[in-house]
Amino acid sequence: MAWGIILGLTKALKLEKHGFEVKPYSLTYKNTQVQVALTKMLGRTRRGIRVFADVSVVAGFIMMGFGFWFLIDNVTKFFDKPEEFSELTVLIPGVTLTSSSAILYFLLSIPIVLVIHEGAHGIVATLEKIRIKTGGFAIFIAMFAGFVEPDDEEFNKAKKISKLRVIGAGATSNVIFALVLGAILLTNPFFAIVVPEPIRSTFYETPQGVNILGIMPGGGAEKAGLQINDVITSINGISVVTPLDFTKVKLVPGEIAKVTVLRDGVSIDHQVEVMPSPDDPTKGLIGITRDNSISYKPIYNFIEWKSPELSMFLLWLWMISFFIGIINMLPLPILDGGKFIHSIIDKKLSDSMVNRTMWAIYGFTFALFGLNIALSYLKSGWFTI
Repeated sequence: MAWGIILGLTKALKLEKHGFEVKPYSLTYKNTQVQVALTKMLGRTRRGIRVFADVSVVAGFIMMGFGFWFLIDNVTKFFDKPEEFSELTVLIPGVTLTSSSAILYFLLSIPIVLVIHEGAHGIVATLEKIRIKTGGFAIFIAMFAGFVEPDDEEFNKAKKISKLRVIGAGATSNVIFALVLGAILLTNPFFAIVVPEPIRSTFYETPQGVNILGIMPGGGAEKAGLQINDVITSINGISVVTPLDFTKVKLVPGEIAKVTVLRDGVSIDHQVEVMPSPDDPTKGLIGITRDNSISYKPIYNFIEWKSPELSMFLLWLWMISFFIGIINMLPLPILDGGKFIHSIIDKKLSDSMVNRTMWAIYGFTFALFGLNIALSYLKSGWFTI
């Protein structure tokens, strides 16, 4: 429906005359005046952009290394510590993004992230005296892309360090933006769910556990003596701090689960018979209704976050900006990481050896990335957001 509306508006407003190219499956916008705007911006910020460009080269290596480390470590956790395995998916509206709120936050975040990313490429290219022919954005069915198009001849003739600065600038700008936004969000209770330790305990008061709001009649929890207002702190030895921790606990109907609760400040262990879920008999429940609210409290709460919608949008914006930056530095053909590696080894090896080396790197990266996606679906099946 959204794609039909986009095509209809483009045709009705005759946007083809203003740099838009419309096809049944794509919409592309190109602007030839991007270089003028970037030159004006560079004139006021040249010294800072020079520092940023140099940082981008180092940051490119760091982000690529972090991306590989995360993917390899995550695969290892699937077999060694399954409860710590991070499930991954590709964000595609209408396919993996199905809730209206998730699609809205995604659509609002993507243009901001792309402008920052491509703007950084463009302004560093201008600094390096590489001409920008056009800049713009494209929509391919449900996938979004932004671009600046440097002059190929000038880019190929540029020094290797200049190429690395231009390539690394986009991802670096996204990660820097995410770090700044993350510093602001440390005053937001929603952000605590993605902040790792020990940062989380520094900026948030850690909740004791998850409150029990109700007991299902005749269920295992009632028979075991669990009560309303008990605070669940662990299940089968797995720590429970927030409602999200329940996803780490796999309960089988008929088994006896050890549930630890706090009652009037005293820790009590209960042996609870797991009951089958009414919705899915293969999944187990302990028979309670729990508090699903975010219970972390920011220590530095000088910003008052009254709107949950704004909090969730900024959380999405942070997430997309950070991970687009990191993933973009993985060496794959369509990503900046592939161009980054190619620029490093180009002219050091023969053309045929460069091609073979690049395709070997592409194959390894694609297999590693695909394995993470496949293991995620193996663990939880087809899941949507």
